[in-house]
Amino acid sequence: MSWRSPTERPLRERTKLQRADSRRHHRSMLLQHLFMAGPTSRADLARASGLTRVTVSDLVAELIDEGMVEELGAPPTSRRVGKPPTLVGLVADARHVVAIDLSGDDVVVGAVFNLLGELLTRETRPLGGRRGGEAADLVRAFAADLTARAERPPLGLGVATPGVVSPDGVVLDATNLGWHDVPLADTLQDELGLPVYVANDANTAVMGEYTFGGGDEDGLMLLRLGTGVGAGLVLSGTLLHGQRGSAGEIGHVVVDPDGEDCSCGRRGCLETFVSVPRLRRRMAQAGGEAAAGRVLADAGERLGAALAPVVATLNLGEVVLSGPLDLVEPLGRQAAATVRDRVLPVSAEELVVRPTALGDDGVLVGATGLVLAGELGVS
Repeated sequence: MSWRSPTERPLRERTKLQRADSRRHHRSMLLQHLFMAGPTSRADLARASGLTRVTVSDLVAELIDEGMVEELGAPPTSRRVGKPPTLVGLVADARHVVAIDLSGDDVVVGAVFNLLGELLTRETRPLGGRRGGEAADLVRAFAADLTARAERPPLGLGVATPGVVSPDGVVLDATNLGWHDVPLADTLQDELGLPVYVANDANTAVMGEYTFGGGDEDGLMLLRLGTGVGAGLVLSGTLLHGQRGSAGEIGHVVVDPDGEDCSCGRRGCLETFVSVPRLRRRMAQAGGEAAAGRVLADAGERLGAALAPVVATLNLGEVVLSGPLDLVEPLGRQAAATVRDRVLPVSAEELVVRPTALGDDGVLVGATGLVLAGELGVS
């Protein structure tokens, strides 16, 4: 093993790196403000960011030269004395973002978005039961087609996949796709020559809710209810990955040791109560509307019981449910009531449990958010 003493560090290179990082951070601050607040004057950007006016003017000029920002003239209702300020705004079509969602039932969905998350084109291709290398080949070809279809230079590619994914885009385990330790991000980046970001589909969905759906900045958890159950968490603007990228696997928390067998090999996991196919089956077998309502209420109570320690530990502001509205709305109401019954009032007095604001394309929009956060620092 070798090591270098502190006196051997390349101080000059380190200083340059720090300056480059600082400039990138300052650019991100301005882009973030323009993304969230819309057109703004240079003076207001300086006030909002805490940067000097000289620094802001320099960075805005750089962004204008790159085509990322444009001057929009004076605000229409300006009443200031003297020369009115000139507004600058983010150019939505300066770059396009390619997104792919692999979490569907035997389909792959792809789309191209602009920098404001507006859908430009969308396409679905059948997976046709492909697994392993064949599935990877389909994703590579689809990504290349979508990238070629973008009418502006692509900023990057975001991919949402089921399974456990490392922070650097290695799919550690995606049973449905037959993938184990697949370096998907590096493979696609080498193929396309673009920055590529790969994340678990629930993590991607929560990034979409945070970036485009008005998600709570202090603490947001999104649960995807489908064939399985997965969750993503954002705290203070940061996506949580956890050890080996498995944060959010709340679907496999046991809520009834005597319950049904789960796909993970145990019994009575939350997934066996609130996954869409199992929940609909139990409701259909219940024998009448009232009985089906009791099944739904029981599932909501079990969901709330699993959420309560998470809400209390992290003091979450919002829990967002993604899935069929006829299920997630009553599940959310019962879960919220159960959480409040089980935690201190201060932990949940402002908790909001609601359906997603992004509908069926939340995962695709979230994949766009991954790219914006990684390349521009915008979230």
